[in-house]
Amino acid sequence: MPSGEYLRYVALGDSQTEGLGDGDDITGLRGWADRLAEQLAAGVPGLQYANLAVRGRLAAQVHAEQLEPALALRPDLATVVAGVNDLLRPRFDADEVGGHLEAMFAALTAQGAHVATVTFPDIARIIPLARPLSPRVAALNHRIRVAARRHGVTVAETSHHPVTTDPRLWSQDRLHASPLGHERIAAAIAHALQLPNSSEAWIHPLSSLAVTPSRWRAGATELRWAAAFLGPWLGRRLRGRSSGDGRTAKRPLLTPVIGADRTMPGRSSAS
Repeated sequence: MPSGEYLRYVALGDSQTEGLGDGDDITGLRGWADRLAEQLAAGVPGLQYANLAVRGRLAAQVHAEQLEPALALRPDLATVVAGVNDLLRPRFDADEVGGHLEAMFAALTAQGAHVATVTFPDIARIIPLARPLSPRVAALNHRIRVAARRHGVTVAETSHHPVTTDPRLWSQDRLHASPLGHERIAAAIAHALQLPNSSEAWIHPLSSLAVTPSRWRAGATELRWAAAFLGPWLGRRLRGRSSGDGRTAKRPLLTPVIGADRTMPGRSSAS
């Protein structure tokens, strides 16, 4: 199908695809997948869009919970973005995570969908305390590229452009993109897909930061971040809980895209 003429777009993934960091649970979430759908709909007014992503999901859960519903929607374009939640866990197996991603690539492309995905920036450049995770990010990106080549999947290479780790592209928790970050991710995927009116402008750096914090101030910032975000995250892990417990996809069915579409996140009936 020619670029820009997709009629059914389905997004699979975790919190980034759901849109955390771009809006909130009160006013609704937007996110890069919604932004990409809006760009697609600008060229094809009849576009139908579904977003099956749920925050906190591991790659195995995305595979188990979202692939079959996605196939049932028979998309001609699908995005599959997952794996970051896995590499944050104590036990991380890049081959296992890559296997789940490849299985989704294979099933969707076999049904005729054009699939797109992304590589991930080095998390240590966003969260200095996460420096030991850098080899995991590199290993995951390698497996994404290999699997993508095997199945003709389009890869938006967000891993090696300096702008992707600019703090202004990340929300306060540093785990989710800010609205500007989601805008750049959508632009990166649109450019990789060669959509009309897309360009490589997404890799352009932002204006220079006015002030570089002192080492003492930077250290204090890290401590505040750890108390506000890392501690609660570790607490959920120790209790076997997830931020996605009780939640369902925010947009489980194919529906038209209208303007800047903010969709409320899905919840179970018990929530």
